Amino acid sequence: MNNKSAALLLCVLAGLLLPACTSVAETPFSDWFTYEMTDVLTGQSFTIGDYSGKVVLLATMAQWCPNCIVQQGQIRKAYEQLGRPADLILISLDVDVNEDEASLKKYAEEWGFDWRFAVSPLLVSRALGNLYTAQYLNPPLDPMMIIDRQGNVHHLPYGLKESDALLKALEPFLPE
Repeated sequence: MNNKSAALLLCVLAGLLLPACTSVAETPFSDWFTYEMTDVLTGQSFTIGDYSGKVVLLATMAQWCPNCIVQQGQIRKAYEQLGRPADLILISLDVDVNEDEASLKKYAEEWGFDWRFAVSPLLVSRALGNLYTAQYLNPPLDPMMIIDRQGNVHHLPYGLKESDALLKALEPFLPE
């Protein structure tokens, strides 16, 4: 193999291996924590970073998804079992690009859900898909994460999580 071929092979290998060596680490307060969203129930803007020092339970969802309705019910049940702590922030993030704030507000009101509901901005959806897997954009899998008080992301298993499982997952993060 001549020097030119060896250099080309080295460049190709570096291109293949370098991304694996520089994968995105889950560092506290990722860039997407600064992206503004709108709580459709209140009309107020917020970012994930606004809840620094609190525990955030984030669930991606879509209005057409029957699993999501069931999951939202389990979230409500767990939240009530915990006594609705002020330092636990619930966010349901609609990741369907065909759904809008008006219909999401109607959905949350009709089902009696009273926490933060937002339509995911494109930048947030891209970050979720790129950083954590595209499964976060697949609502029937009931993707959820807990963001702890320090801004670290903890992924919950895919699939419906009963309120008891949510309690078990959340409780280690709630004591200050």
